[in-house]
Amino acid sequence: MKSELDDLISDFSRFYMLTILYEGPTHGYSILSEFKKRVGKEISPSLVYPFLRKLEKKGLVKHTDKPVGEKERKIFELTEEGRELCTRLFKRFANLISIAIEPSLEVCAHCGCKVYEGGYREAIDGKETTFCCMHCASSYKKEIQNS
Repeated sequence: MKSELDDLISDFSRFYMLTILYEGPTHGYSILSEFKKRVGKEISPSLVYPFLRKLEKKGLVKHTDKPVGEKERKIFELTEEGRELCTRLFKRFANLISIAIEPSLEVCAHCGCKVYEGGYREAIDGKETTFCCMHCASSYKKEIQNS
C-alpha cells in the first residue's frame, strides 16, 4: 500500500526533475544521474520516463532523437508553456523557502542585506557583529570612527 510519504517524495522527485529540465535539454538517463548526484538518492526509471511522457502529452515537454555514440537518445526539452509552468512553480517554492530559512537569517550591520550562512563576523566594541563581507565590516568601522 502506497503511503502519503511515498506520494510526497514522488512529488518532490517530479518537482526536482522539472528543475533539471529547466536547466536545458537533457535525456532520461541524465535526469537519473543528476538527481542522484544532487539529492543523494536514486530515482526510479519507472517514475522518470512515465512522467516525461505525461509532460509531453500535456505539451510541456518535447523531445528530439539524437545519436549519442551508437545509440539514439531522446533529448527532452521544456516547451515555452513548460518553462512558464516551472517559473510559476519556482516562485511558489521560493516563498516556501523564504519562510523556512527566515529564522536563520542575519542582517549585515552595514548594508542591511540578509546573510544565510557564513558571512563575516567581527567583534566591535566587545560585541560580535555580523556582516555580509569584510568590506562592509571595514566600512562600518570607518563610519563608527568618523562619528
